[in-house]
Amino acid sequence: MMNKLYKSDFLVIGSGLAGLLFSIKASEHGSVNLVTKSTLAESSTYRAQGGIAAVVSNEDSFEAHIDDTIRVGAGLCHPDVVRSFVTSGPRVIDELTRLGVEFCRNTSEHAYDLGLEGGHSKRRVLHVKDHTGQDIELALITRAKEIENINLYENHMAVNLFARNNRVYGAYVLDVNTGEVERYTAKATVLATGGAGRVFLYTSNPDVATGDGIAMAYRVGATVMNLEFVQFHPTLLYHPKIRSFLISEALRGEGAQLLGPDGTRFMPKYHPDAELAPRDIVARAIDHELKRTGAEHVWLDISFKDASFVKERFPAIYKTCLKAGVDITCEPIPVVPGAHYMMGGVRVDINGQTDVKGLFAIGETACTGFHGGNRMASNSLLEASVLALNAAETASKFINGDTNSYEIPPWDPMDASDSDELVVLSHMWDEIRRIMVNYVGIVRSNKRLIRARNRIGFLAREINQFYWDFKITPDLVELRNIVAVAELIVKMARMRSESRGAHFNKDYPNPSDQAVDTVLRKGYEPVPN
Repeated sequence: MMNKLYKSDFLVIGSGLAGLLFSIKASEHGSVNLVTKSTLAESSTYRAQGGIAAVVSNEDSFEAHIDDTIRVGAGLCHPDVVRSFVTSGPRVIDELTRLGVEFCRNTSEHAYDLGLEGGHSKRRVLHVKDHTGQDIELALITRAKEIENINLYENHMAVNLFARNNRVYGAYVLDVNTGEVERYTAKATVLATGGAGRVFLYTSNPDVATGDGIAMAYRVGATVMNLEFVQFHPTLLYHPKIRSFLISEALRGEGAQLLGPDGTRFMPKYHPDAELAPRDIVARAIDHELKRTGAEHVWLDISFKDASFVKERFPAIYKTCLKAGVDITCEPIPVVPGAHYMMGGVRVDINGQTDVKGLFAIGETACTGFHGGNRMASNSLLEASVLALNAAETASKFINGDTNSYEIPPWDPMDASDSDELVVLSHMWDEIRRIMVNYVGIVRSNKRLIRARNRIGFLAREINQFYWDFKITPDLVELRNIVAVAELIVKMARMRSESRGAHFNKDYPNPSDQAVDTVLRKGYEPVPN
């Protein structure tokens, strides 16, 4: 059967901040088809509470923001990238404001109300109370829907990129509602699929964060970089029924303290900055306290602050915790660490270009070298915004100078049949995520990584056979991507014979003398220790 064919100048896969902002800017230069596998708002951006870091105060400076980022990045930040992105901060804030985002301001001075978070030496986090990402996401969706040159396709899941001779021409996309695989051709294809938190059992990420862009890019020969660096956010709400709810670092920026099971504050003994130490240090400290005491969670306490301030500054967190039976104005919050952000991803330059022609990657899918080995709080929305703006400009020039065209052939299901083994897919999904959190989590070791490699390798072969034997379903597509990214994380973790930033290996507890990026391309197999 002939599949539907959709043509555009730009194909954007993903609808978070990066994908939407790129689409809005690129639409000034050509037609845009944006596909997203759930609803437009289902993204990590929508869940971002803290805010976006940018130098907008006379009491701050670009140099201070650059120094903070590089210090937190554990020696792996690319200084030229850091400088470029940090100095673009004011331009990003102006652009988001123009598109309808209303960041909080001080009523008396009408200057931006700036938050303080871990790793920052100055208050520079612009926010909309504690639901910044939600406001950014909804403002961009509203604008994108108004633009005639943008076509938005919800419940459309990219299956594979189509490439020939190191050139991408678009993608095969599953219409989740009909079950049909359709063809989307474009002069420039942009991956904005977010991160891969769902590779782990405990995560702050939405259900859609299954590493799709990273897996698809790797399959067509793009280089991936530093995937061993997975940032575990120190404070997810610990509750049996409310999954994946993040308790923003901004609480700690306003003085909230971490307490052990006995109610004693413990962070000062781990780092001079205590609760405002870089996230990798705070997450490892909590992990150590949990293992030391056998407790299931620690406590985060802001109850000593004025109740009206807490409700006004953190309304979403207050309401959600209240549903969980916790009144944060008078009692501490039970919290645990969870997978939160991928510092690694598809290797790109500052314009989002991969080493495969016609393929761009932006947002959390990409790895620019900005975050190094440990992302500083609220730098992610900054990077996503700058990269989206840069990529839109560069991709627009690319399509004007590109004369290549290639008709994507129809999707061929071959002899695939309907699967009656959906329960097996569910079990494999669960097994991968448990392996990753137990063996490739906050604290790793060579033995744990080898166990993970062996078991995940076996599952990967099983899943690959499922992919060829059975008709495409959303669960199968995600499972295939999850196991691919899990394999890459393990491979790259074994390549790094040191502990640095968010990667901690008990067998190599110290950083090496030289800080180098880990890179992989399909067909290249490293020889790890």
